Amino acid sequence: MEAAVGDPVYSERLHVPLRWWVQATMFIATLWLALVVAAPAVVAFGATAVLLGVMTLALRSYGAPQVLVHAGVLRVGRAHIEARHLGAAVALDAEQTRRTAGVEADARAWLVLRPYLSRAVRIQVTDPADPVPYWLVCTRHPEALADAVNGLAGRAGTRRQ
Repeated sequence: MEAAVGDPVYSERLHVPLRWWVQATMFIATLWLALVVAAPAVVAFGATAVLLGVMTLALRSYGAPQVLVHAGVLRVGRAHIEARHLGAAVALDAEQTRRTAGVEADARAWLVLRPYLSRAVRIQVTDPADPVPYWLVCTRHPEALADAVNGLAGRAGTRRQ
């Protein structure tokens, strides 16, 4: 079934996992407990509120990148590339992702890695003017993203002919 003009083919936000929020909240609660015993209540509550705000901003911004395949364009965070510049997209398992981001990495590659996501998609860049050989994008659904990008690149290839 073909997606409607306004519908994205693939959409995912790379939110941080719930356990990160729980751990950060427990850290702040521990800090509050230490401060409320050692400092005036106003200082303890004020410092805790400020730290809670900083923690919320940090976790929200780190988990903000959106992976979107829509209207002939692949967008990952603020970066985007048109379908006509995309080659094959390959879904990688955890071990392949680790190797591709590590010992087999190309220093020119464009990476969106998150430590809480173990799988990724390697997307070939075919634009001869672009020094980036591939994008490596971590995702929770690598097969679905690879299929969407391959479909996008396939449609762009048929339009060029």
